[in-house]
Formats: sequence, C-alpha cells, structure tokens
Amino acid sequence: QLQLVESGGGLVQPGGSLRLSCAASGFTFNYYDIGWFRQAPGKEREGVSCIDSSGGRTNYADSVKGRFAMSRDNAKMVYLQMNSLKPEDTAVYYCAAGLFPDSDCIFEFVEVWGQGTLVTVSS
Repeated sequence: QLQLVESGGGLVQPGGSLRLSCAASGFTFNYYDIGWFRQAPGKEREGVSCIDSSGGRTNYADSVKGRFAMSRDNAKMVYLQMNSLKPEDTAVYYCAAGLFPDSDCIFEFVEVWGQGTLVTVSS
C-alpha cells in the first residue's frame, strides 16, 4: 500500500523560497500520478501542481505558474520548489497520489493523501 509523508514546511518571509518533499513508500509508486494540494484556513482544498506517473507532464494552478516547480524521481521522492512566495500561499500542503486525467489536479481522483505540512508566508 502506498504511503506518503511530507516535509519541508515552515515559516518564510514574502519573496522567499521553500522546497517541500514527499517521501513515498509502497511498491505502487510508479503506477500513480502525484499531486500537491493545499488548504488555507477557511478555504477549500485546491490543487497546486500535478505530475504524471512518468514525470513527463506537469500541470500548475494559474496562481503558482512561474513560481513553483514540481518534480519526481526514481527514489520515490516528489518535490515542490516554491519561489517568490506570497502571503496567500500560506496553507497546509498535502502530497497526494491518484490517477489524474491529463495530469489535472482533480480532488475526486485522489486515492492516497499524506498528512500535510504547514507553510506560513509572513513577515
């Protein structure tokens, strides 16, 4: 069974950078597309970036395009490099696995969730 554990969250000033990591365990990792979702206080969970099982296709939410970069490797690790962070990026970030059509981050297709890691962007 696939399990996901996020790390790398923390407090950062506006304009700063963070890299989130997601460690996967379980033999089915290469079968799944992987996504990063986030949930800000009082808001619904939203897709941030999703990558297909081969790592060849990645999609981003409009709000993070040009600032965030997602990648995955053969060591069952997934990363989200976040640059030029803004206060509105503050949220709990979740790593998720599923079979996302066309690598679109669709909440209903998530099969496995990580526990989340908190990112706070504040001066």
